[in-house]
Amino acid sequence: MLLEAVESDWKIANVDSRRRAMLTYAAKLTQTPSGMSRTDVDALRAVGFEDADILAITEVTSYYAYANRIADGLGVAIES
Repeated sequence: MLLEAVESDWKIANVDSRRRAMLTYAAKLTQTPSGMSRTDVDALRAVGFEDADILAITEVTSYYAYANRIADGLGVAIES
């Protein structure tokens, strides 16, 4: 149920402040990576994420974007 709500529209899904901060960070990193700043990291720290957590969030988000760009570049069809 939570997964469906997040997939449908994470901005209005009933998630706690930590998840909302993580999703906000991941969305910004995906959509406007050049706009990232120290304040984005500070927002994650403010809700209790440690540096190792922030690194993991950044790595997973970045890898997902990378893998999708590779697939798009090669014309790989997505699974339904």
